Amino acid sequence: MTRKVDYLIIGQGLAGSLLAWELIARNYSVMVVDPEQNNASKIAAGIINPISGMRFVLANEIDVLLPAARQLYQHLADFFHHDVFVATPMLRLLPNEAAYQQVQQRLTQAPYQAYFSDGARGHALSDFKSYAYVHQQQTGYVLLPKLLASLKAFLCQRDSYLSAYFDYSSLQIIPQLRWQDFTPKQIIFCEGYLGANNPWFSWLPFQLAKGEILTLRHDREQPKMIINYGHWVLPCPSQQLRVGATFSHQCLNTLPTVAAKDELLHALRTVNAHLDAFTCLQQDAHIRPCTRDKQPFLGCHPRYPQLLIFNGFGAKGSLYMPWYSQQFAKALTQHTPFPADIQRFYARHFPC
Repeated sequence: MTRKVDYLIIGQGLAGSLLAWELIARNYSVMVVDPEQNNASKIAAGIINPISGMRFVLANEIDVLLPAARQLYQHLADFFHHDVFVATPMLRLLPNEAAYQQVQQRLTQAPYQAYFSDGARGHALSDFKSYAYVHQQQTGYVLLPKLLASLKAFLCQRDSYLSAYFDYSSLQIIPQLRWQDFTPKQIIFCEGYLGANNPWFSWLPFQLAKGEILTLRHDREQPKMIINYGHWVLPCPSQQLRVGATFSHQCLNTLPTVAAKDELLHALRTVNAHLDAFTCLQQDAHIRPCTRDKQPFLGCHPRYPQLLIFNGFGAKGSLYMPWYSQQFAKALTQHTPFPADIQRFYARHFPC
């Protein structure tokens, strides 16, 4: 006996989870399939930072992305009765005069003024050293493992979750879409970095990047804010903090490396003179589904419109996914255009 569902969603990372939430909220039936392994969302820091990079660039469409993220995470917190997002300022440590002057220039530009507060030459904290510093506002981090566990429980309660490996070869497309006992109207692939090997979407220009993160225990009192010095320090309960993240296009696997650990500890040592007070408890590695044009991949396969992709959010998924999941769900159910539509690559790979 077959089971009909509107949407089969492959992957229960943040992308698949939020998309499932949006579709269920619109009264559509979904089944989320996840192998319960190699989930980068459970390892990622979930930092929301509207301004990033050495040039302090404001994220595109931040005026819609940030309100959508705040609203959705608050709604989820209310629904699940626990915190989902921790709003906390970010202390940006500036290494030299050039960086300080770059910030001063940004402060004269109206779009940036809501995201910076005070800054000056010198040290903002006794333990952390820098040439200068600036405080960033409207930053924070998503409690990703806790949120994903709650969303999984929500899906399980609705009989909308299946722990299983999705074997591409077992998918029937013609004459009717079918996988195992399911006959969905459409299948949406939200596989993260695994999407680069998806036989229907591997032609998309992924640019995968490996990232590694350390969890440290500290003996000294640490600030209750995010510290950004090219890498970042994220406060955690129980005298712990997370330090990350490396960025590499080489050795794309989920195995921690000594080189990454050394890189993170060396970078921390340059700004904190008390590294001996830290004990390394854990090292995690994940692979970010970045894209060459820095835009996510959304839309339908050009030959099989019943196959779709919702992927490619890279390191900024916690900020981007709330708005994009809402727009993607709207496009599916109301036939509006997809944002960041993969049609931009059709001509190159599927000429008429």
